Amino acid sequence: MKIEDKKHFHLAGVIPVAGQPLGFNFPWHDCCMPIAPDFLAIERATVECAYAGCETIWIVCHDDMQPLIKYRLGEYINDPVWASRPYDPKASEGRKPIPIFYVPIHPSDRDKRDCLSWSILYGAVSAYNVSLGISKWVTPDRYYVSFPYGIYPPEILREYRGSISSYEGFCLSYEGDTVAKNQYLGFTFNSEEFVQIRKNLRKKATGLYTSNLKEGLPRERIPIEERYSARFFTLKDVFGDLDFSGVENITAPWYYNIDSWEGYCNFLSSKERNQIKNPGKYILGSQEWNSVGFDEKRS
Repeated sequence: MKIEDKKHFHLAGVIPVAGQPLGFNFPWHDCCMPIAPDFLAIERATVECAYAGCETIWIVCHDDMQPLIKYRLGEYINDPVWASRPYDPKASEGRKPIPIFYVPIHPSDRDKRDCLSWSILYGAVSAYNVSLGISKWVTPDRYYVSFPYGIYPPEILREYRGSISSYEGFCLSYEGDTVAKNQYLGFTFNSEEFVQIRKNLRKKATGLYTSNLKEGLPRERIPIEERYSARFFTLKDVFGDLDFSGVENITAPWYYNIDSWEGYCNFLSSKERNQIKNPGKYILGSQEWNSVGFDEKRS
């Protein structure tokens, strides 16, 4: 299908959660670390996708962590642009919900190549396949990636929604660093770039494994870091080859990496932490769709 055949642009948001544990060692998942009163890291990433103008949001997580995340986020988030209009007499009717889908990692991939980078690719292909099953007219044209472990004000994306929801690339940077340099900053990619990224990942993942086999080592003696090398890939290993020189590059006013206890403490002790707040129930409120075909018991 040619690009010009589609009249509606579909920007799909992808939030990678499934990956190697960071080391916080709390009873909850690392993405559920609080970053403000009643506001979790995964919620900030979801709000970022909403500000970016995503029509759907796909959270890639394991089955065992999905219930808690869904309990906090619900089944949709309201578009911040349409969420609160005080001078609109029918403001509640004008709100635009953004569906949230929860994608479990395939059992054959779990504990083998389920790093954050793989979660991004798996979320993108899941978004495409599910949308294609509905109609070819609703398949994603581009994917926006938001990370729970990178903290910056999500509302800065509002004025760039037009640039993000376009066929041109977009990325966030801070002090010259992007996702290609292992920073948790939002970016977009399309289907063509997805194919090339996946190809490079598979080539790198099988390289260490096949080199050991050629040396005559039996499979069980190959270290797990090399047997399942994709499981330990960093963002740079997978997205380091992306060329952001010709895309619209927006610099974040400030940024904190919270994938370690030291980074988390640096954010909590910073003056910028006061700028991160729960956007409120009109945007984020653990909302669910009305049940279809469900008969309530009559008393």
